[in-house]
Amino acid sequence: QVQLAESGGGLVQPGGSLRLSCTASTVFGIYDMGWYRQAPGKQRELVAGITSGGVTNYADSVKGRFTISRDNAKNTVHLQMNSLKADDTAVYYCNLKLGVVGRVDYWGQGTQVTVSS
Repeated sequence: QVQLAESGGGLVQPGGSLRLSCTASTVFGIYDMGWYRQAPGKQRELVAGITSGGVTNYADSVKGRFTISRDNAKNTVHLQMNSLKADDTAVYYCNLKLGVVGRVDYWGQGTQVTVSS
């Protein structure tokens, strides 16, 4: 069972920055990692993802503002969020997709990001 531990959420003013981190317990095999978010009354959506080979993808709403990176040696993924807007307010969830065929999803407990003046 893979466990994901998130950190880095909080309250920030519009235009500010936050960095989220997520560390996975020991993982065997190929896995992709990513960040999703869910705002009140909305569905969970993909924010950014990064494959085992380092290929990244982003939601259109965060392109140019957010950067995802990973440290394979530490089983860690980071999300650097700059130029934050009120619309970025949500609970952010770390996700790990294990395997290539018949993939298994693992989720963190979520961390609150609030952008407000």
